[in-house]
Amino acid sequence: MGLDEIKRRVAAAEQAAGRAAGAVTLIAVSKVQPDARVTAVLDAGHRTFGENYVQEAQGKWPGWRDAYDGVSVHMIGPLQSNKAKPAVALFDAIHTLDRMSLARKLAQQVTEQGRSPQLFVQVNTGDEPQKAGILADELPGFLTSCRDLGLTPEGLMCIPPEGEDPVPHFRLLRRLAEENGLPKLSMGMSADFEAAIAEGATHIRVGSAIFGARDYG
Repeated sequence: MGLDEIKRRVAAAEQAAGRAAGAVTLIAVSKVQPDARVTAVLDAGHRTFGENYVQEAQGKWPGWRDAYDGVSVHMIGPLQSNKAKPAVALFDAIHTLDRMSLARKLAQQVTEQGRSPQLFVQVNTGDEPQKAGILADELPGFLTSCRDLGLTPEGLMCIPPEGEDPVPHFRLLRRLAEENGLPKLSMGMSADFEAAIAEGATHIRVGSAIFGARDYG
């Protein structure tokens, strides 16, 4: 499909939802993509990317940041607490704050490094036992605890249950964000980003529709 087509569809979805042009940040999910595909998207002028693995991101983004101005890299995969130090050093945003042990590690690193990525709290909107994320009814207390540590979450993130209509999950996330005074919503991927935009997404995460299918080798 490619970057240009996805950008066209994002713009059309913004317009259809009555939202301002550029209201939605397109995160190009570059995990496990060949370097040539990523540099092609960089050469096309896109600057916001998403990664799932700290070690993989460490291996490629410092060099690309030197070569391309204005690059922003977002952590969108599960983050191990023992990777908090390199995560705070590398990423401009972390979308997967999902437990207090991680919050404490991030707060320590924010203090030590003097820089703070944007933080999104991952919410388990489907109450799925196998999935990471804060349960909806536990969110206010979790946010209070994060703020007590000196963290300032700016938004929420969700991954709706596979095979379910994502719209009720997007609506729940938006309601939770509004109730808790959070302006940003990271929701929507390749298959459902237009619905997410209609429901208020500020950040969407699109990978294969931009880069092509991943080859995990």
